[in-house]
Amino acid sequence: MGNGSPGRGGAHKRRLSGPSTAATHPGGWVIDPWIVAAAAVLVGLGLLNLLALGMAEHAVRHGVIGAAGLVAMVLLARLRVQALSRLAWAVYLAAVLMLLAVPLVGDKVKGAQRWLDLGVISVQPSEVAKLGVLLLLVHQLARGYSWWRLWSALAFAAVPVGLVATQPDLSTAAVIASLVLFTVVLARVPLLPLLPIFGIALASLPLVLLVLRPYQLDRLESFASGARDASGAGWAALQAEIAIAAGGLFGRAGDPLFDLRASYVPESEHDLAFASVVHAWGLLAGVAVIAAVLVLVWRAALASRMTRSPEAALIAAGVAAMFGLHAFVSIAANLTLLPHTGLPIPLFSYGGTTATVHFVALGLVLAARRDGLDRPLWAPAPPKRRHPRWARTGAVLLSATLAAMSWFAWHVQSARGDELRQTSEEQMTRCIRLPAERGDIRDRTGEPLATNQERSEVHVVPGLFPEGDSDAIARLAGIVDEPAGELADAVEQVSESSELHVEIATVRPEVGDRLAESELPGVLVMPSQRRDYPLGSVLGPTLGFVGVGTPADMSRQPSLALGSVVGRAGLEQQYDAILRGTDGWQCVYVEPDGRPAAAAGRTDPVPGEHLRLHLDAEMQRVANEALADAIEESGGDLGGAVAMDARTGAVLAKASVPAYDNNVYVPPINDAELASEMDGSGLPMIDHVSQVPVAPGSTFKIVVAAANAVYDAVPPDRVVPTGASFSLGGHTFDNWRPMGPHDLVDAIAMSDNVYFYKLALELGPEKIATVAEELGVGRPTGIDLPGENAGFLGTPDSVQQVGGNWYTGSTVLMGIGQGPLTVTPLHSALWTSGLATGHIVTPQLAAAFGNESFTELETEEPRELSFADKLDPVLEGMRASAERGTAGQLNELPISSVAKTGTAEDPSSPNGEPHAWFSAVAPAEEPEIVVSTFVRGGGFGSQTSGPVVTAILEHYIDNR
Repeated sequence: MGNGSPGRGGAHKRRLSGPSTAATHPGGWVIDPWIVAAAAVLVGLGLLNLLALGMAEHAVRHGVIGAAGLVAMVLLARLRVQALSRLAWAVYLAAVLMLLAVPLVGDKVKGAQRWLDLGVISVQPSEVAKLGVLLLLVHQLARGYSWWRLWSALAFAAVPVGLVATQPDLSTAAVIASLVLFTVVLARVPLLPLLPIFGIALASLPLVLLVLRPYQLDRLESFASGARDASGAGWAALQAEIAIAAGGLFGRAGDPLFDLRASYVPESEHDLAFASVVHAWGLLAGVAVIAAVLVLVWRAALASRMTRSPEAALIAAGVAAMFGLHAFVSIAANLTLLPHTGLPIPLFSYGGTTATVHFVALGLVLAARRDGLDRPLWAPAPPKRRHPRWARTGAVLLSATLAAMSWFAWHVQSARGDELRQTSEEQMTRCIRLPAERGDIRDRTGEPLATNQERSEVHVVPGLFPEGDSDAIARLAGIVDEPAGELADAVEQVSESSELHVEIATVRPEVGDRLAESELPGVLVMPSQRRDYPLGSVLGPTLGFVGVGTPADMSRQPSLALGSVVGRAGLEQQYDAILRGTDGWQCVYVEPDGRPAAAAGRTDPVPGEHLRLHLDAEMQRVANEALADAIEESGGDLGGAVAMDARTGAVLAKASVPAYDNNVYVPPINDAELASEMDGSGLPMIDHVSQVPVAPGSTFKIVVAAANAVYDAVPPDRVVPTGASFSLGGHTFDNWRPMGPHDLVDAIAMSDNVYFYKLALELGPEKIATVAEELGVGRPTGIDLPGENAGFLGTPDSVQQVGGNWYTGSTVLMGIGQGPLTVTPLHSALWTSGLATGHIVTPQLAAAFGNESFTELETEEPRELSFADKLDPVLEGMRASAERGTAGQLNELPISSVAKTGTAEDPSSPNGEPHAWFSAVAPAEEPEIVVSTFVRGGGFGSQTSGPVVTAILEHYIDNR
């Protein structure tokens, strides 16, 4: 007895005096206050999250389950460890039976069938399966390793894993499978037999992809690619990042817009509860969640070393693994470090089944711990105890991992906080474009040529207008002068609309102004986007029209908002930046489904500026009428006429007949009228003054004469025999009538073809082209209109470049403005005024822009011709033409003029007749105005186009 008794008694005394008895309650209960406190903290933080989210019913239920769970956990601490065997089979079989029932009677939510509706409550069997599998593994493996025990345990575990995976709930199945592996390791199963298991698991991973559902593949793909678009699986990850970044240290629960911001976080009470609590109560609350989880994991891991039986030790370590695994996966998914899994944090996330199962698990830990502390004498001697393998090591690794995740959450806030907060603001903000009032286009006297319709549109924003408020309806009805009942019906329909704003009325501008001043919530007043063109087709191609911006418009102007009305043709397009103004914006905060929830910022629109033209509306009407008469009488199909200030290039009138009515192109478009406009003959959609080049005929003879003035190939006073035709190389080139000998002046006056055939041969095409280029032929004139056609100036080189051949006969035809040579009326006006003034001008329609005061537009200065001092013979011939030659009708005008006619043969003429040209400048001594006209297929220039020029000049003279 001597040495033995003191040894045993000493050992017994050390056990009784150790720290394990400090928490022994009367009656033998030993409760770990750390576990109880940590569980209560998790429940409390979950409750705070639900209250911040406004989920009052959920919060009550969560609180009741939490309180009941804490009580049940404490009561379970009295459970005898010997009952674990029966409990394991009971829980396991119950879980399997419920899992088998799910496909038959389970509830299906979001494509997955995971719940059993038991009337009062709903149960998620997969959560019960976690505890059942853990308990069964403990029952099988705690008694020591054998091949049979290991593989039978794995076989039993495979059943619920497979059933859960087929629901489908692969994330929970993966967690249960991981829990199986952890428990096997904790049970001190030799590592060598585990290698085949690990090998099979790794080899089967690629096969998992074959059974994944499309939404599950989307989750993996979104995680791998980092996609964050609203329509994809990465949306939840983006919202979690935003919530964490926005939360800061102390949260945003007090923000007036917190509820709206929080509504963007999906499953904020469950899957993304961690991100949600950080958003509401700050990163400190998130760290508190992590700390509480770690307390539970550590206390369970340490409890596994205080038990007296292998079963109790393994259950404690297994519960620690279960909590740690859940927390790791859930928090990692909240931080977008893992794909979105749908896994909650036990006791913290909302969910009755999950909470109940984990309260029971913690109760079992307390029971195991109590059993060891209550009966220390029954415990095996320390050398014989089988502590779970790596339990504390796992707790250390988990602690380090969750600490790193806490740092990562802080890093997201500090490094990406501004970016993600901006993303949050953008995703919850929609802005309604408040269109700026488009500026008018006016003629030189102020007559409106393009205006906005005199009306305003009243729009209501669903969710912002006080629906059901009879006073607000009455105020609105009183202002817009509509029956209150009809407006109430309209507002009710608006509230059901998915649109951001809906038009409910159209009112006069003064009514719209009063409505805007009333500041009724949710009511917007917008100016009409419909344009009026009082002159219609008289100025159709010149003014152009407006329309909703196309993708091409938006590509050219990235700042252009979707739905913006822009100039689509003519001056409306050319000066769109001046006319359009700057749109304003009324921004609203919207719910995730896009429904407006609150007003945000507003930027008032800035009206566009008015555009004043050089154009004279009265002269324009005269030109249009005269040109239309000429086309009708001659049988031609189209024509163009332009009147321009010969000194500056200011365009005074520009007629294109036939032409489209630009009112037809203003939304809302009448399809029948539009089809009629587009199907009309005579190219009504094209500006015949700047976009229809044809052969200029004899009007080009003065260009050839100018080339002779430069190069002096034939002296102007030399009399050249002409006759009825000219023969060269077996080809005969006719004169328009038999003529006698002429010098240059008479040849111009009478438009003698043979004279200019011979003159062109003497000069050669290159010299003619050199002078023609200086006079603007073959290049754009620079008029302020889009889409100008440069025409074509044929030379041996230019013809060869387009695959043609130049012949001597080509030079002959060049002398009378035919062959490979095309120009527009603008070109003709340009060279005619250039020869009369000695300067080349740039045609300009627009004069100034502004509102109350106008700013003159910058224009190019006239460019002096290098041969201006050599043109007297040419001008003398042009004056002779107007006084006694082919343009002699101008001699009846009260002022002098210089002119040239043209009759251009063209095999492609629709009616087979030549094109009729006529160009004139007046007065001859001090040129002021140039007029150039052509009618395609109109016949003789003097006969068809002459009256058009005469009518325009008469109007000019009468109104000088």
